[in-house]
Amino acid sequence: MELSQRGALWIIAAGVIAAALYFLREPLSQFALALLLWLIIHSLTEGLEKHLRTRWLALPIAIVFVLGLTALVGYVVVDNIGAILGDFGRYELRLNQVLAEAHQAVGAPGQPPVVRDLIAHLDPTRIATEIGQSLQNLFSSAIFTLIFLGFLFSAAAVMPAKLDLIFSDPERRALARDVGERIRVSMERYLWVQTLMSLIITTLTFITLALIGLENALFWSFLIFFLNFIPTIGSLVAVVLTTAVALVQFPTLGPVLAVFGGVSVWQFVIGNFLQPRMTGDSLNLSAVVVLLALSIWGAMWGIVGAFLSAPLTVMLMIVLAQFRSTRWIAILLSEDGKPTPHAEPVQKSESGTI
Repeated sequence: MELSQRGALWIIAAGVIAAALYFLREPLSQFALALLLWLIIHSLTEGLEKHLRTRWLALPIAIVFVLGLTALVGYVVVDNIGAILGDFGRYELRLNQVLAEAHQAVGAPGQPPVVRDLIAHLDPTRIATEIGQSLQNLFSSAIFTLIFLGFLFSAAAVMPAKLDLIFSDPERRALARDVGERIRVSMERYLWVQTLMSLIITTLTFITLALIGLENALFWSFLIFFLNFIPTIGSLVAVVLTTAVALVQFPTLGPVLAVFGGVSVWQFVIGNFLQPRMTGDSLNLSAVVVLLALSIWGAMWGIVGAFLSAPLTVMLMIVLAQFRSTRWIAILLSEDGKPTPHAEPVQKSESGTI
């Protein structure tokens, strides 16, 4: 096949795949979240099995622990949102003061705006409708994610037999299993390291915010925990968000600077020194690729895409590295030019087909 024809096929295929990912974003993002939960449960089950010596006991414990922890976090977030909304009247005075100070600082003409005037320009009926639809979609997505999760356990049990039927050649079958194992191990390692680092940052941030006196410190710490799963941008949003909340709550600049410095220090120290050492080659992506993947997946799948951008791109890189015709793409995506550092892929033909 000529180079021009091959290039045209690549462009058409990329367009079709991108369109499918966008128009099918709801079921695909739900399946991706279910796969994420399944990987966490699978990894925890293997760890418990080494100590309990039985999988029949380790698996239920892992399922209850992961799903229970997820439900607990959801409850804390919803409960604290209610508390924040209940204190909105008290925050309104400080918000008006901040708006007046900003109005005076920029030298804008006329009277400074107040919160009630800004809210009056919005349509309360439309906002209530959008909030209701968002909550309904969230509940529906959670149900479908749990359904996908249940079927993933049964699908994983019969997958080895399916691979035997798909790949009759033992060498190709071994290669397919090796690719799947690399993806699973990389995803599980990335998720556990990211979860551990986020827990450390969340704990230190909560202690810092509680000592400073920021209200609803537990809620903002939980929010930072989730933001840390979004590469690069998540840590910046965490610093800006907590600083803005401190600016609204505290009448003086000292506590605001303390919140800014405390959150920034933990994000910088752990994110730049401890996390890279523990992550190793499980996230072997170029920094430019991380930002590009965050933008693309976020545009297609929203906040779920931003949350899953790094593991999905790592998965894509590992798969592309197994084919002679696409290995160059995997090399460009990787940070050190070694998309599969543990072993070189075995090729059966010039076409690069497994």
